[in-house]
Amino acid sequence: MTIEAPETKIVDSYRISCDGGEGALGHPRVWLQIPNEHGWVECPYCDAKYVHKDFAETTE
Repeated sequence: MTIEAPETKIVDSYRISCDGGEGALGHPRVWLQIPNEHGWVECPYCDAKYVHKDFAETTE
Protein backbone atom coordinates (compact mmCIF):
# COMPACT_ATOMS: atom_id res chain seq x y z
CA MET A 1 0.00 0.00 0.00
CA THR A 2 1.38 3.42 -0.94
CA ILE A 3 0.54 6.73 0.70
CA GLU A 4 -0.19 9.70 -1.54
CA ALA A 5 1.95 12.80 -1.10
CA PRO A 6 0.16 15.75 0.53
CA GLU A 7 -1.31 18.32 -1.83
CA THR A 8 0.70 21.47 -2.62
CA LYS A 9 -1.23 24.66 -3.35
CA ILE A 10 0.14 27.96 -4.67
CA VAL A 11 -1.60 30.90 -2.96
CA ASP A 12 -1.64 34.72 -3.29
CA SER A 13 -1.89 35.57 0.42
CA TYR A 14 0.42 35.05 3.38
CA ARG A 15 -2.59 34.27 5.63
CA ILE A 16 -4.78 31.41 4.47
CA SER A 17 -7.37 29.01 5.85
CA CYS A 18 -7.59 25.25 5.44
CA ASP A 19 -10.56 22.98 6.18
CA GLY A 20 -9.44 19.85 4.38
CA GLY A 21 -11.63 20.74 1.41
CA GLU A 22 -13.83 17.65 1.58
CA GLY A 23 -16.96 19.02 3.26
CA ALA A 24 -18.01 16.79 6.16
CA LEU A 25 -14.97 14.58 5.56
CA GLY A 26 -12.55 17.49 6.02
CA HIS A 27 -11.28 18.92 9.32
CA PRO A 28 -11.95 22.02 11.45
CA ARG A 29 -11.00 25.25 9.67
CA VAL A 30 -7.62 26.56 10.76
CA TRP A 31 -5.93 29.82 9.83
CA LEU A 32 -2.29 29.55 8.83
CA GLN A 33 0.36 32.25 8.48
CA ILE A 34 3.01 31.70 5.81
CA PRO A 35 6.38 32.89 7.18
CA ASN A 36 8.23 35.42 5.02
CA GLU A 37 11.51 33.59 5.62
CA HIS A 38 10.75 30.47 3.56
CA GLY A 39 7.36 31.17 1.96
CA TRP A 40 5.40 28.02 2.83
CA VAL A 41 3.43 26.39 5.63
CA GLU A 42 1.87 22.94 6.16
CA CYS A 43 -1.58 22.31 7.60
CA PRO A 44 -1.29 20.47 10.93
CA TYR A 45 -4.41 18.40 10.14
CA CYS A 46 -4.11 17.26 6.52
CA ASP A 47 -0.44 18.08 5.74
CA ALA A 48 -1.43 20.16 2.70
CA LYS A 49 1.45 22.46 1.82
CA TYR A 50 0.63 26.08 1.01
CA VAL A 51 3.31 27.98 -0.93
CA HIS A 52 3.11 31.73 -1.55
CA LYS A 53 3.35 32.53 -5.27
CA ASP A 54 6.55 34.57 -4.70
CA PHE A 55 8.29 31.39 -3.47
CA ALA A 56 6.74 28.87 -5.89
CA GLU A 57 9.94 28.48 -7.94
CA THR A 58 12.23 27.98 -4.92
CA THR A 59 10.26 25.30 -3.01
CA GLU A 60 9.83 22.64 -5.68
